[in-house]
Amino acid sequence: MTQTLLIIDDDARLSDMVATYLQQSGFVCHQAPTGEAGLDMLATLKPDAVVLDLMLPGMDGLEVCRRLRSMAAPLSQTPIVMLTAKGDPMDRVVGLELGADDYVSKPFEPRELLARLRAVLRRQAPVVLDAEPEALVFGSLRIEPDTRVVRVGEQAVDLTSYQFDLLLAMAQRAGRVLSRDQIMELVRGRELEAFDRSIDVHIGRIRQAIELDTKQPKRILTVRGVGYVFAKQQD
Repeated sequence: MTQTLLIIDDDARLSDMVATYLQQSGFVCHQAPTGEAGLDMLATLKPDAVVLDLMLPGMDGLEVCRRLRSMAAPLSQTPIVMLTAKGDPMDRVVGLELGADDYVSKPFEPRELLARLRAVLRRQAPVVLDAEPEALVFGSLRIEPDTRVVRVGEQAVDLTSYQFDLLLAMAQRAGRVLSRDQIMELVRGRELEAFDRSIDVHIGRIRQAIELDTKQPKRILTVRGVGYVFAKQQD
């Protein structure tokens, strides 16, 4: 099935190059030169994913990301791959905190962007199974793999597709200490980049959504010097 992408980037030369490359790989690409134009196109276009430049004139990429995530579902769940300046990890951290699913640092190889896009789209795709997978229940926390819904009590919580997969992978291995490398391998299928701490940002976002007290987390515990463990026994 053909998938539609929206590229929001004011660099017309780069945007055209990326669009040409991705179209050769089977995508239908639409382009917007500003954040405002991109947001206007979202409602009618309903893209399968968004490639979003951080440094945009006027409304920057972070604000576009924030506004997209505040829209009504299913638009709010649209995967976002953010383009960031090379060597500026803070931009990546802030972008992930606002809900971006992944990032590519400029300058980049188009095939790397293609790989990241395919990865986030695979995570977004519904899984067809012969039988619906059983929900995972830990105290008041309920994770539903079939509907990709997470609830604390009766309240559904808001997670990106990547964060849901991360939480599910850890919950399926409850009680097992996992390193950052192991967690990233489980949900992304690629080795961690050197000094990559994006996993910590995602864990922080998940904790904000599911923990009763983020200052004293009881569901996802930090194992200093090693990684994280998802607690088997929870309230």
